[in-house]
Amino acid sequence: MWVLIILLIAGAGLLMLLTYLNRKKKAEEVEIKFEMDEACCGAHEVCDKDSLLNPDCEIVYYDDEELDELSGVSPSSFTENQKNQLADIFYTLKESDVAGWLRSLQLRKIELPENIKEEALMIVRERRN
Repeated sequence: MWVLIILLIAGAGLLMLLTYLNRKKKAEEVEIKFEMDEACCGAHEVCDKDSLLNPDCEIVYYDDEELDELSGVSPSSFTENQKNQLADIFYTLKESDVAGWLRSLQLRKIELPENIKEEALMIVRERRN
């Protein structure tokens, strides 16, 4: 009986020792990777590319030239087809292109429906963090 208890305690101690050594080894292997986006110069705390308020930018089209017809139109008066058109373009964008697309829409004076605007801003916030 005592032999079994001693074996269990020794096994638990060995398991704790191996776990400690394994964690220590993994902590040394962790490498900090810093990825620099090619479009950013690195001179700013927040990349201008992700800024939605940068007025110096030129309009960039994301295969969405047809959206120019929505310039100055209130989102509440969009037809279902126009809403679907906006949603199709938004959902086919890469996450890294969302901030630029929103900036492009602002420069073209195109407003988004609330549901798409909230999702787009959430993606931009997540990418900044």
